Amino acid sequence: MKLATLRRNDTTIAVRVDDDTSATVIDRYVDLSALLADPNWRDIAETAAGDRVDLAGADYAPVVPRPGKIICVGLNYANHIKEMGRELPQYPTLFAKFREALIGPYDDVVVPSYAAAQLDWEGELAFVVGKQAYQVSEPDAEDYIAGYSIMNDYTMRDYQYRTLQWDQGKTFEKTSGFGPFLTTTDSYTFGGTLETTLDGQKMQTTTTDDLVFTPTKLVEYISHIVTLQPGDVVITGTPGGVGHARMPGVYIQDGQTVEVAIEGLGSVRNKTIVKQGTPK
Repeated sequence: MKLATLRRNDTTIAVRVDDDTSATVIDRYVDLSALLADPNWRDIAETAAGDRVDLAGADYAPVVPRPGKIICVGLNYANHIKEMGRELPQYPTLFAKFREALIGPYDDVVVPSYAAAQLDWEGELAFVVGKQAYQVSEPDAEDYIAGYSIMNDYTMRDYQYRTLQWDQGKTFEKTSGFGPFLTTTDSYTFGGTLETTLDGQKMQTTTTDDLVFTPTKLVEYISHIVTLQPGDVVITGTPGGVGHARMPGVYIQDGQTVEVAIEGLGSVRNKTIVKQGTPK
């Protein structure tokens, strides 16, 4: 099953995507954040019989627009760790992104000029929590995942490396394309190819089974630190091929488009708009 949040008539609606051209409105739920808060969300989505929506020209919002937490995992693909000159970690590297960073899967990324000097791409697999999880074991963790999606995680490298803490380069306002769908666990086979392109040129490509810490391992680890709530998002890390690791570095320029595609999940495509801003 595929679910989405669409913008319509100055509000949003939650829908079940029935095929490539149409979807069914899930009545009474303004978005997938509201739907996932209902313990019976799966049955409600499967049996929804609301209005039909033509997906041609549909305006996709961030697939889960109001997560309580967005937890990011750094250095989680073996090939990316190696290209950054590091050893494989014993524990996940965790940091946060705020929901103000989220945009729809086809929205423009608008970047202030003072943050655009070292603008980098990071295509990432994301998963969404489906029910409250605290101190969950890895064998049980799959039951706590609602499904999977795609994050186009723009990164401001100069801000990221100003200090030892990464958050400031990872959560700029409206710079993370998220979606287009939430594909439930029963409809997605983990391990498909992730590919990131810059204006059509391939920059990253790997299979998601190169992850050092899989989604189930991450649920286990994170849920022993904090309770994961329905609708929380975990972004699992990026593979090798980022611009900052190239010699010389390659960075996203004004007007360029970054697309992230993951086999079985679709693609996110965002055009970059650099606007003048006062540096801080």
